[in-house]
Amino acid sequence: MAKKPLLEFTDRGIYCARGKFYIDPWKPVDDAVITHAHADHAYWGHKNYLAHHLSKEILLYRLGEINLQTVEYGETVMKNGVAISLYPAGHVIGSAQIRVEYQGEVWVVSGDYKVEDDGISTPFEPVKCHHFISECTFGMPVYTWKPQVQIFEDVNNWWRTNLHNGVATVLVGYSLGKSQRILQNLDLFNGKVYTHGVIENTNEALRRNGVLLNPTERITANSVKEEVRKGIILAPPSSVSTPWMRKFQPYSFGYCSGWMAIRGAKRRRAADRGFVLSDHADWNGLISAIDATDCESVYLTHGYTATFSRYLNEIGFDAHEVHTLYGGEEENPSNLPEGETPNVPENNNANQVLSFGEDLSEAGGVS
Repeated sequence: MAKKPLLEFTDRGIYCARGKFYIDPWKPVDDAVITHAHADHAYWGHKNYLAHHLSKEILLYRLGEINLQTVEYGETVMKNGVAISLYPAGHVIGSAQIRVEYQGEVWVVSGDYKVEDDGISTPFEPVKCHHFISECTFGMPVYTWKPQVQIFEDVNNWWRTNLHNGVATVLVGYSLGKSQRILQNLDLFNGKVYTHGVIENTNEALRRNGVLLNPTERITANSVKEEVRKGIILAPPSSVSTPWMRKFQPYSFGYCSGWMAIRGAKRRRAADRGFVLSDHADWNGLISAIDATDCESVYLTHGYTATFSRYLNEIGFDAHEVHTLYGGEEENPSNLPEGETPNVPENNNANQVLSFGEDLSEAGGVS
């Protein structure tokens, strides 16, 4: 009889039967180990949660009062004889790869990750293992990122140009990860950073967790529009084309996403500028990260799984597609050209606590 694998893919999530816990489960379970606080990985309803300590306040903000244990990177927790340890994923603040070991067999669940050091998240750290469970959100050769210093040079020049032309600057990125990365790389000599309520709530949670962020000012009903228009406005995707955003007209609207690499994506977003900035690994980053694990087999959970698994098998990896409910916080365009839509399950918005990290009830205001 074949040996049962240490981790299995079930209808509730990635399951360790020996340890009696799940990793990023999407249905309620007793013990959940969480890679990071994005809503497609951290669902409400589990009895017990385990995550990295920098995810603590974000998880409490998004999920409410939960039974949460947090650990440092490299710290080991034992569950029914199985060793669990967390290692940096470089995706967003507090994101982790989950290393699971029992009797010499090692699996690593990456969650989401990027290999470029963004200056705010703990940089990605390859972990040796026998089996690696990987995302491949951008697992196509067309997705190759420029160094972020070049992207932010463009962002800061665009902001300066808008100031010169008397046009407000609105920059959109998702509230956990992208917004903080933007904030830490803006040229603050240009002016103040004003934030939508969703983003500021996230910033406040991170600050409670001891994360040092550049200064921001929440936009409220008492904010003076002309003062706000002199700075830069950070907004979530949920604010696009809403009355909240239109209050700042005339403005130039920029969108930060890996999907901006696709021709026409900026137009479909109705953005004036598209900045190719992703918190996921690009094609080369995925390959280098997988190769660095020295794994015997790799399992691809979400993204261009068919294309990427076929390529990995062609170059000598033992690669497999698996179906999960991950994928979503990178603001996947809903109307890409045929053949360009990532393999993301249609019902991946099952988490009704916060849909992909955006609290739509928090609109903010301005006078």
